[in-house]
Amino acid sequence: MSSTTSTQYDKAIALCKDIYLKKMKDYGSAWRILRPSSLTDQIFIKAQRIRSIEEKGSQKVVDAIEGEFIGIVNYAVMALIQIGLHSDSPLELGHDEGVKHFESNIAQVKH
Repeated sequence: MSSTTSTQYDKAIALCKDIYLKKMKDYGSAWRILRPSSLTDQIFIKAQRIRSIEEKGSQKVVDAIEGEFIGIVNYAVMALIQIGLHSDSPLELGHDEGVKHFESNIAQVKH
């Protein structure tokens, strides 16, 4: 991976992580009740929204398309966390544990 690509990746992931942390602060790990298939459904919904915006060229509710891509990344990381945890793991992840799981999965994906 070139240093430019790596830097761009890190910058994009920093945006995703910022949103993930804000959502963890507001909602905790409420997403832990979702099955991986439910998380992939959320990814599909985000992808459909991006396609719709791109095809129509306009939106009734103006949201930055960037937010949809961030949502895809974050739902994908949540799915990776879900499949990496044991079935008997507690549903509630503490803030530090949630950050640790996010960072370790992102590092593995980057590698």
